Amino acid sequence: MESREETAITTGAAALVAAVDSLTALSLIPLPDTDIVELMQQIETSTRRLASVQRDLIVQACARSLPTKNGSGSPALYLQAVLHISHGDAINRWRTAEDLAVWHRVGDEPDPAPVLPCSAQALDDGAISLDHVRVIRQVMNRLPSKVPAEARAYAEEELARQARALDPTHLPRIGERILGYLDPDGKLTDDDDRQRLRSASASPQRYDLMSTLTVELTPDARGAFDAVMAKLARPGMCNPADKESPWAEDEDNPIPRDVLEACAARDERTKVQRQHDALLAVLHPDFNPAKLGSHRGLPVSTILTMSIEDVERVAGVATTATGGTVPVPEALKLVARRSKTFVLVKNKDGMPLHLGEARLANPAQRLALIATERGCTRPGCSAPASMAAVHHVTEFCKGGRTDIENLTLACDHCHALVKDGPRGWKTIKLGADSDFPGRTAWIAPAHVDPSGTPQVNHLHHPDELMAEAPPSLRPGRVCRAWGLSPVRYRVLRRVATPPPRQ
Repeated sequence: MESREETAITTGAAALVAAVDSLTALSLIPLPDTDIVELMQQIETSTRRLASVQRDLIVQACARSLPTKNGSGSPALYLQAVLHISHGDAINRWRTAEDLAVWHRVGDEPDPAPVLPCSAQALDDGAISLDHVRVIRQVMNRLPSKVPAEARAYAEEELARQARALDPTHLPRIGERILGYLDPDGKLTDDDDRQRLRSASASPQRYDLMSTLTVELTPDARGAFDAVMAKLARPGMCNPADKESPWAEDEDNPIPRDVLEACAARDERTKVQRQHDALLAVLHPDFNPAKLGSHRGLPVSTILTMSIEDVERVAGVATTATGGTVPVPEALKLVARRSKTFVLVKNKDGMPLHLGEARLANPAQRLALIATERGCTRPGCSAPASMAAVHHVTEFCKGGRTDIENLTLACDHCHALVKDGPRGWKTIKLGADSDFPGRTAWIAPAHVDPSGTPQVNHLHHPDELMAEAPPSLRPGRVCRAWGLSPVRYRVLRRVATPPPRQ
């Protein structure tokens, strides 16, 4: 005879199946737009909450040794066989259960809490998805074993809190910032480890003559890759289906803007296809790096931004115009050996002290915007600086000056949203009394935000999202932890000092 609890479970499962059957049998066409959005959100939340039920079912299956009884070699293989899901999905569900479930010890005494309790609660609430959990687990697994339990608990709590508001693709930035706080010297993985892990391999050609290229890039190689892709993989470039598509340019033979715009309008390739064609151009025997020309007004090169404090102690990370990071020790080596590498040094307030490049002159205003804004400034946009154009906050046609105080970065999509009329976005510079003085704020049209509150984009500034971190977890001053010769120190200080006004 079933117990009351067993009856409730079977009844609830039957009701769930019946509700799904009922929804799938109905037409959604009569629903108005607002109801469609609301229903999508409700079903997404319910689906996420069901993931926590699946998690607990996996626990029960393992507690009853069902994988062993089934002859499976592991819980993941058991899930793959029983649920007919991919091996990767099965592994992700199993590892989620490992870290987010309460497991019972011998004697039927439960553990006090899951390994990741805040993430488990967020999944139970339907506020995060399994993709969020996967990213959180990846970040937590990278934490050094010597990190104190208090700091580890804070990191997981902060990741779960941010996951409730951000999608999984943006969550790694928060993880990088947390790792930076917990290990300010950047010694989680040293250069020897990165060099050991670097690799590039191509699979055998398949029956369709295609191959899979697998690459592990060092930060140096990633910076160079992003810089080249920003130029050669943009729409209209290196298109084998377009006879007029340009494949290279140099200072003596620049690509006419109208030609590239016409090619871009005809370009139907996806981003990954454009990157493939750009790689083909680079691998061609006739390719000359000097033919890369310029991209959005700057020579195609690696652009590094770092703070004077990190330069002085040779620690921390430098950021690139494409949103990547390079450890400061490697960034300094890169600057020393590569002629076309821009370096931007900021003071403690984030203002540019030095805009320098080994040999070439540079458009200082765009470099300053890259250093301070890092990407498109419209709230929620993740486009890096390499994909953004310079935008006048007060339009030039309305008397706006081309001064750094009136300039900002905006990607092409967001730039097109700025216009007059009730459906247009507006941009302003925040004053000294705001929480983010000098930053660009966007005002959404009334149909998006009736309050008209100016908002800034925090996606390129994860440190702002972490502003409430306990003081004990913020990076301290580690005076020249890596050591600097007196000569090198004086050179860096001189580089970081702005020139006197003429």
